[in-house]
Amino acid sequence: MQRSPSPSSVKGKALTVGKFFSDHGAGLGMELLGDTRGLERPIPEPTINRPGLALAGFFRYFAAKRIQVAGHAELSYLRSLTVEERAARLKALFQQRIPCLVVARSLILPSGLLELAEEARTPVFKSPLITMKFINSATIALEDEFAPVASEHGSMVDIMGVGVLIRGKSGIGKSECVLGLIERGYSLVSDDITRFRNLEGRDLIGNSKELTRFHMEVRGIGIINVAAIFGAGSVRPEKELDLVVTLKDWQEVPDIDRIGLDRDTYEILGIPIPHVTIPVKTGRDLARLVEVAALDQKLKSMGHDTAQEFNERLLRVMNPDQTK
Repeated sequence: MQRSPSPSSVKGKALTVGKFFSDHGAGLGMELLGDTRGLERPIPEPTINRPGLALAGFFRYFAAKRIQVAGHAELSYLRSLTVEERAARLKALFQQRIPCLVVARSLILPSGLLELAEEARTPVFKSPLITMKFINSATIALEDEFAPVASEHGSMVDIMGVGVLIRGKSGIGKSECVLGLIERGYSLVSDDITRFRNLEGRDLIGNSKELTRFHMEVRGIGIINVAAIFGAGSVRPEKELDLVVTLKDWQEVPDIDRIGLDRDTYEILGIPIPHVTIPVKTGRDLARLVEVAALDQKLKSMGHDTAQEFNERLLRVMNPDQTK
């Protein structure tokens, strides 16, 4: 059975050259050459292009919406041209309104390139990385920036490598459950609101807003700093989501699966995630129940489905003749 998610906010991102440079420039070794004009240009596509054919004058299938990267091949070709030819090819390239140009290997720019780029308000950067290394690293950064994002009401915890989102209406006991898990040595990812990124349509990565990261709101106590109280190992900045747990009042769960054969999923950003509902009743140790649910999900991911194995054993006992 598949369950529809509660309303979540999905938002897109407007990525500019300046934002990409400020967020990822240090990791990519990027250095801005010339002035800052053009940093407001958008980067519409999350990939990289090498403008070899464009520099040769062929623009029919030119990917002008991508970051352009020039390496040894492109710069050697430009230097083989006359000054007039080089200027004409570069002007034609910059007229395409490319987001920016990155020169790999910190190579020396051909004469006139930076001046023509500044005239066209096209930012130019250099990086010490070899061309393919820069392309691979920048592509990963762009995919992360362009990944669809959604926010879900719920707290996320890492339980022995299993990322668990704990949902439930206000006052059901989510904070107490999360605190119990942290006391058992597990790590808080986010409290109350969890943001998810959909990476390549396969993985959901959860994290917290920067303002509330590593903090929790506990009714009757207020805001607490989890890392300061429980230690650095009690928090982590992000985690892949593996299981969704919904806490519900006992009276709201009339039909309880006693064996666990029924499979339920909770969908976020188009990705179905295994989902379990735990009835809440006075005296129940919710932290322990969520812990067991996470460990059971870990076993399932390793190919051990306890409910299915038990059901098969039961069928063999009930029908011994069919096993002969």
